[in-house]
Amino acid sequence: MSPENKAPDMQRAVKSLKATAASAAYQKEWFRTIQERVRNGEEFAYLNADVPLEIFRAFDIPFVVNQWWAAICGAKRKTPAYCGFLKDAGFRDDLCTYCVMALAESMDPNDVEEGPWGGLPSPTMAVTRLTCDCMGKIFEMFAKNHGAVYYPLENTNARIVPENWWDLAHDRWEELYEPDRLDLAVEDLKQLIRFVETKTGRMFDRNKLIEVSELINEQETWYLKTRDLIAKTRPAPVTVVDTINAVMQAQWQRGTQWAADHARGLYEEIKALVDAGHAAVPNEKYRLMWLGRGLWHDFAFYQNFEEKYGAAFIWSMYLAMGADAYIRRNVAKDPLRALAARFIGMEDFLHMPPWNANWFVKEAKLNGIDGVVYMVPDNCMLSVEGSYFITEALEKAGIPVLTFKADPVDGRKWNRETMTALVESFIEEKIIRRER
Repeated sequence: MSPENKAPDMQRAVKSLKATAASAAYQKEWFRTIQERVRNGEEFAYLNADVPLEIFRAFDIPFVVNQWWAAICGAKRKTPAYCGFLKDAGFRDDLCTYCVMALAESMDPNDVEEGPWGGLPSPTMAVTRLTCDCMGKIFEMFAKNHGAVYYPLENTNARIVPENWWDLAHDRWEELYEPDRLDLAVEDLKQLIRFVETKTGRMFDRNKLIEVSELINEQETWYLKTRDLIAKTRPAPVTVVDTINAVMQAQWQRGTQWAADHARGLYEEIKALVDAGHAAVPNEKYRLMWLGRGLWHDFAFYQNFEEKYGAAFIWSMYLAMGADAYIRRNVAKDPLRALAARFIGMEDFLHMPPWNANWFVKEAKLNGIDGVVYMVPDNCMLSVEGSYFITEALEKAGIPVLTFKADPVDGRKWNRETMTALVESFIEEKIIRRER
């Protein structure tokens, strides 16, 4: 391996919650069972993050989510080596690493022995939504390398933007979306179900989908309570170092009893900390919002500013999205339509201003945020997400923003010392000086 492809040697983040450790342990055991099921000949699906995984949960078909696997590759410092395989195969060196890691791993002849957690099993189905120009091609090539069937889902864009979408999402989602957009998504789901039935020989169970959906509502309702508890507690009982990991691992298990129970356990553990007067950063003076994907290859970065400045990263999109974007009540009446209402808006909420910009401002005010640190990947057009308009909206609301470009899973260009100095200057010049 060439020197430029070596992973940086960095300190690890200090996590304190039992729920965070429990989610990591569960994921490892779950992944081991996935590998065993695939070895025993079961169908195995590889899904992009915006694919309605609830369908596969209802079929009891094991699956792995693309962006979760990329995060594991980043956390295990495998990204530099995998980018080397892409480069050797003639691909550009600036592909979106958050989406392309599994394709790169499929080019590794030693993956089974050297891949994270024993490597990704070979899937029989690869399913994505056509939410950006490159996603279809990535999944098509990935499927070909594994001998899997590639299946794309359509993506639609909103023609109207309702104010305060988060007030409509839980109970009034028929008002949130145009009816024809929901109609098309439901038909897409029906075609996906027929594809899975034909591919696997299994029959779709509507009642199972209702059960899965209600468990998700239970899980996300606990996230709502947790988000609001952290928002109103000074100093904050936890930081993003714990909540991102605890929430994100369980989100890929949504629709299971374990995930619902884990979300409840997370809330109860944090509530106990609040009741005991515990502070994650005892000298908390400033509350920071992290915008963008998790910095999976260097989680300790978030904790660099706590002791020196009393600056705590207490907000990330992972917990907050669970609170506002996933809950869909009244599922039993039409579970497919409720599911369509859950997934068709995810790209709007995260990547389309003013949907995302207005929500970020709302969340910043709710959490008493003093400053926003905004990581914009330079190799993913979708994640640019109207960054100009997001920054403008936050600063218009009186909240200073630091934007910079970095990669969530590829640490080859990351320099912690340089980036720490950048954030320190932001805290000193835009947050502390503003108080004087």
